[in-house]
Amino acid sequence: MLDHIRDLYQEVVFDHNRNPRNFRVMEAPSRKIDGFNPLCGDRITLYLKLDGPVIADVSFQGSGCAISTASASLMTEIVRGKTEEEAHHLFELFHRITTGQDEVANFEELGKLAVLAGVRAYPARVKCATLAWHSLEAALNNEGEAVSTE
Repeated sequence: MLDHIRDLYQEVVFDHNRNPRNFRVMEAPSRKIDGFNPLCGDRITLYLKLDGPVIADVSFQGSGCAISTASASLMTEIVRGKTEEEAHHLFELFHRITTGQDEVANFEELGKLAVLAGVRAYPARVKCATLAWHSLEAALNNEGEAVSTE
């Protein structure tokens, strides 16, 4: 079973790293924020277009390691169409699982993101996986300053 999960993790990370979804500059975003992971050098600019409380569109640009890029790509697929409240909830759940704070989380609730739960075994990689999520959280809170994982 663990081999299957490891294989799925590698497949999803490789796919989203090679072909990141929603990797583009957005015209006229409602919110835009920069994020940086000094440990790995990952950089992201996250763009959100809100329609009331709903994330109507989300995209990103930047450079980073495979885990960072894959996590951002997966995140943009998952949060599009969600309300801000639902996105905040997903951030909390994803953060708890990747940092090992929640060992019995409902992985079904995370969907495809569940494959990134394994990064908790590699503390230096947690910041790679959560950079896009911290950027999303800051954008949803309308924070104007750049986000750092430090």
